Amino acid sequence: MKTLQLVPAMEQGGVERGVVEMNRVIVGAGWENVVVAAGGRLLDQIAADGGKCVCADMKGKNPLTFFSRARTLRKILEAERPDVVCAHSRVPAWLFLWANRTLGIPWISFAHGANSISRYSRVMTRGDLTVTPSRYIADYLKDAYGLAEERIRVIPRAIETEKFDPAGLDRSFVDAKRADWGVEGRFVVMGVGRITQLKGYDVLIDAVAKLAEDVPNAKLVLVGEAEEARKDVETALRAQVTDRGLSNRVVFAGNQRQIAECLSLADVVVSSNVRKPEAFGRSMAEALAMGKPVVACAFGGALDIVEDGVNGALVPPPKAETPREETVAAFAAALKRVARSHFGDLRTPALEKFSFARMAESALAVYRELAR
Repeated sequence: MKTLQLVPAMEQGGVERGVVEMNRVIVGAGWENVVVAAGGRLLDQIAADGGKCVCADMKGKNPLTFFSRARTLRKILEAERPDVVCAHSRVPAWLFLWANRTLGIPWISFAHGANSISRYSRVMTRGDLTVTPSRYIADYLKDAYGLAEERIRVIPRAIETEKFDPAGLDRSFVDAKRADWGVEGRFVVMGVGRITQLKGYDVLIDAVAKLAEDVPNAKLVLVGEAEEARKDVETALRAQVTDRGLSNRVVFAGNQRQIAECLSLADVVVSSNVRKPEAFGRSMAEALAMGKPVVACAFGGALDIVEDGVNGALVPPPKAETPREETVAAFAAALKRVARSHFGDLRTPALEKFSFARMAESALAVYRELAR
């Protein structure tokens, strides 16, 4: 059995980390796995775990190069002869559709998010099966495109139990980051994920500034960085911090590979998406596994993870007419509520709900459905 994963690039992010995890599962099952991507630092991990890496442009959106890139992909498919192909984004899916025209290779479209409704996005429903990380995305695709329920498989992303274990951390890394970020004795609010406009970090920065009126030792740590094409977003956030006089209260931690160790330094983890719901929200589930409460908007995948007052706090999703100041105040109030609350065991129920073993077997079962 050979699977082939098509990913724009393997730099950072929940989708990319999921591909790394599934590579381990596939190789561990005795199968072959090939990851085709336009480079990225995580390809080294794919190779180290026994997978094969092929570099090809699965990311570019220039229509003038589409057919040459599709021909390159076709040559890869002919050389690798996979049993099943998995497309993890729209550009790779379109390239595969053209490259696969006469090859007839079964494929799975992994719809990781609620993309804007369009002919371009519809491609994520054209796989022989479509896998979604949450019921929210499954229902979104059904409503938007009439995708039949029998072609949908919902597989929640999972927590790597051994990796996200407070008892098994790299203590030297934790101590170094505690000092580097200056969080000793602080109430640490943490955002985790690639810096994009959709993450709502501009709202979170202002919310933490407002929180500091009641929780003076509050400090925000943003773990992640912007891709080269989105550096303007990070630049704007840094300017916002400077303009607000928050340089001693906000840390831009950059890309980090030891996410569990980073999460261990948080008092609360925030998903500050206000414009578009998270499809699942891996960092939220991982935070709970580390015993950290979560604050998030009450929509999308967050509703599968966060229970208000039980393992964190939910913020009403803003409407188009909601003033930004009101949204900032709502996040600040939720953070204040969490700061003054005591939560019980958050790890055990999170591990039960997001079992890695269950996710792995569900994914392998989907591959088996389509294997020729």
